[in-house]
Amino acid sequence: MFAVISDVHSNLEALTTVLADIEERGIETIYCLGDVIGYGPNPRECLDLIIEKTKWCVLGNHDYAVFYEPTNFNYGAEQASFWTRFILEDEQEADRRNRRWSFLGELPMRRMLKAKLGASPAVIDFVHASPRKPINEYIFPDDVYTNPIKVRVLFERVKHVCFVGHTHLPGVFLDEPDFYLPDELGNVYPIIDKEKAIINIGSVGQPRDGDNRASYVYVEDNEVNFVRLEYDFEATMKKIFAIEQLDRFHAERLREGR
Repeated sequence: MFAVISDVHSNLEALTTVLADIEERGIETIYCLGDVIGYGPNPRECLDLIIEKTKWCVLGNHDYAVFYEPTNFNYGAEQASFWTRFILEDEQEADRRNRRWSFLGELPMRRMLKAKLGASPAVIDFVHASPRKPINEYIFPDDVYTNPIKVRVLFERVKHVCFVGHTHLPGVFLDEPDFYLPDELGNVYPIIDKEKAIINIGSVGQPRDGDNRASYVYVEDNEVNFVRLEYDFEATMKKIFAIEQLDRFHAERLREGR
């Protein structure tokens, strides 16, 4: 039994809510798909929690932007990356500062897990964005209709199951190709032997599917369970509004889930 979280984006209220729910379910193993930082007001605290609570994490494009350089970012995202870098550098305790930078600098682009889920063996890949370009390729639900060749090519890189984040839009891609919203699946996807799936787990800290609740998944036996949780987004919004370098839009979108 394990949980998978992604796209925290320095949203401490959302992250602590999700971690509390995971703990209440008795889940001890947590994997993170990156974008721990960027956009939000609490990069230090979120990094510390991810370092402490997760078994491992992979590299997201915002993690890359802060550690290296933001590329192909809009102005608001770029400014948030520079502000986040400043906040991490401004840490006065050297051990804390070095631990966070070392964590970011050592993040791998992908992880793989072989596990027995229920009665069936499973090979599970974990990336931030896509199995082809693990840091920055978007896979949108509409791609199954507008760009089915792209989806088929992506599935050529998938051995069995691949967990992704990046778009902040939860759901399950199958190689027909097709896409299913969590609601259409009753919020449960059963991992089936020899059925390939790319599973987007949604975003903890910045949902964009019209539902402002934090999103994550947990896997029990062979079932991927989608979870949505209300959190105090107003508190996060107030913090963003108070920081001049962070775009007000990144606060306002938390209320709308867009």
